[in-house]
Amino acid sequence: MTLAAAHANTGDTAWLLAATALVLLMTPGLALFYGGMVRTKSVLNMLMMSFVSIALVTVVWLAAGYSLAFGKDAGGGLIGGLEHAGMAGLGPDSVQGTVPTLLFATFQLTFAIITAALISGAIADRAKFAAWLVFVPVWALLVYVPVAHWVWGPGGWIFDRLDALDFAGGLPVEITSGASGLALCLVLGPRLGFKKDAMRPHNLPMVMLGAGLLWFGWFGFNAGSALGANGLAAAAFLNTLAAGCTGLLGWLFVEQRRDGHPTTLGAASGAVAGLVAITPSCGSVSLLGALVVGLAAGVVCSYAVSWKFRLNYDDSLDVVGVHLVGGVIGTLLIGVFAVDTMTGGPEGLLYGGGFGQLGRQLVAVIAVAAYAFTVTYGIGKLLDRTIGLRADEDHEHTGLDLTVHAETAYDHGVLGHGAPVSAHSVPSAQKVKPQA
Repeated sequence: MTLAAAHANTGDTAWLLAATALVLLMTPGLALFYGGMVRTKSVLNMLMMSFVSIALVTVVWLAAGYSLAFGKDAGGGLIGGLEHAGMAGLGPDSVQGTVPTLLFATFQLTFAIITAALISGAIADRAKFAAWLVFVPVWALLVYVPVAHWVWGPGGWIFDRLDALDFAGGLPVEITSGASGLALCLVLGPRLGFKKDAMRPHNLPMVMLGAGLLWFGWFGFNAGSALGANGLAAAAFLNTLAAGCTGLLGWLFVEQRRDGHPTTLGAASGAVAGLVAITPSCGSVSLLGALVVGLAAGVVCSYAVSWKFRLNYDDSLDVVGVHLVGGVIGTLLIGVFAVDTMTGGPEGLLYGGGFGQLGRQLVAVIAVAAYAFTVTYGIGKLLDRTIGLRADEDHEHTGLDLTVHAETAYDHGVLGHGAPVSAHSVPSAQKVKPQA
């Protein structure tokens, strides 16, 4: 056994192997979550956009993404080098902390995969699948990889110079995907019938199943980010559970007061909102802080998803309202609720840390959101003017499942016809009463 191999901790390695599998499972879970939220004519297309992201991002990550994100800083804290392109120099004995470097790289890959897949929810029902195949690898290299280096990479400016905190991905995953989703839905324009047709989720049990798989995988996402089987992982695990619960309850409370009925879609969305918000803060706040973070996300995001109707941007499956808004809430509240027993030093406003940490969190949020939005908008415009980003109108009307994939999800007609309308699927003035 080499000296390097002797430094790998078997317990930490075993936990990170499990956590990596859990995070990878989140993308199929997201596929079900999104698939249930669209209409029957685009279910398979929605599933495919998530599943193909696994393959596309993996190839890009192994070729250059990992090296650019986690390689030695190439200057200015903006991007890493290419010394590990093609995973060069990373043999089985190479160690990152107390785990094999190859495992660490794979764990980080699963984060990149789901971040790209999240964006698809903002452009559901109307994006060309061929354009998506081009967009994902380009976006991963130009947007996700640089932001991951800023936040987690050696010498990254947010991590090394700004000293903003992000334990498990509020900036690279949630805010980046939300801002990018907003950019793409602005490039594409609204779906046919937006604000006119009641675009119901066609399969709410599928949505709930997808949300459950996401919640299950999120324990690997957050607790796995401790990179060890230790007390910090345990605290992040409990914080994740707590915030998901209060997020769910907060969303249902708003629905009950606003609409007179709590919905299954609201429960699923509230849990996800709480999990989104706790992602950056699960390793920085106490259990009390986690409960507040989740509750704040559940309440605020339940209102934020309706902004699209007032501001006229068609974020199909509420990526902006849940992931961007929830990510901002969780990242900023670190500056309020961070405790030194979790962070090892930095404290939030309520624990005597002053406004300093809150200010650093705000700078990081603005920088990442602005960068992700601007670059994604540029990529989207370029694709739209070259190969075309939006599906043909007749394809969109017929449904992308049949016109793009030559398949249909169901053989026995349209299902879910009598499903209740979500509180955030259509404007309140256009809600349709469920059929008896």
